[in-house]
Amino acid sequence: MTTDDTQPQPPGQPRPADFDALYRGDFDAFRRNVELPDAAEPAGFEFDRVPWDIGEAQPVVRDLEADGQFSSEVLDIGCGLGENALLLARRGYEVCGLDASPTAIDIARERARRRGLGKAVDFGVADATDLSGYAGRFSTVIDSALYHCFPEDQRQRYAESVLQACRPQASLYLVCFSDQVPEQFPGPYRISEENLRRTLGDAGWIVRRLERVTYTTAFTRDDLAGQPNSPLAAIVDGLGFDSNNRLLAPAWLVTAEHP
Repeated sequence: MTTDDTQPQPPGQPRPADFDALYRGDFDAFRRNVELPDAAEPAGFEFDRVPWDIGEAQPVVRDLEADGQFSSEVLDIGCGLGENALLLARRGYEVCGLDASPTAIDIARERARRRGLGKAVDFGVADATDLSGYAGRFSTVIDSALYHCFPEDQRQRYAESVLQACRPQASLYLVCFSDQVPEQFPGPYRISEENLRRTLGDAGWIVRRLERVTYTTAFTRDDLAGQPNSPLAAIVDGLGFDSNNRLLAPAWLVTAEHP
């Protein structure tokens, strides 16, 4: 498998322990451990929250559900703090939410309990590249910003693992940062259309559709205005905001099918 060289890629990606520190609120540890692109140094963007925790399901997931695209049992892989899984559980789906971070799963379970959904979602800690304990279980999979966290040499193994966890004709809905994300944007890998088609196809998925969408972040226009010298603030004019002034990152939505 060749490397995806359509966009400059970050030199170092977070490990599971780094994500766990982030979910614990140890933002200084996360910044120390994660190597940011040169463009983000030394005046990197300072943050005080989990960048993808918007306190609700991602709009693209909400829209897919409203359009009738999901069927039980649903896997939310890389579920983080569980907002997508909780939306679907509230709508009556059987849902399993898996993440490598024990802290994220603890918080997701607590959010479920507070909303009266404590028994409605099967949250658990798991390695997304080895789902052998879930073979043939799921009819729908949501990947909301997990794929782009893996380096190139792990993406096919991840895609194969998810396929093995699915029933025949299961659907995968994958949202990841696209190759239109600016170089100065601190964060995960930028993913090209060619990379998605090749990697998912080689793993056994049938790619039915790719479309450009946006991914809603927890950063607001006011956050960026408060750090005018950060690299993210410097590129803000080229990015969009939603009606709540939350920054939108260019993304792909992939629809794929288990043969």
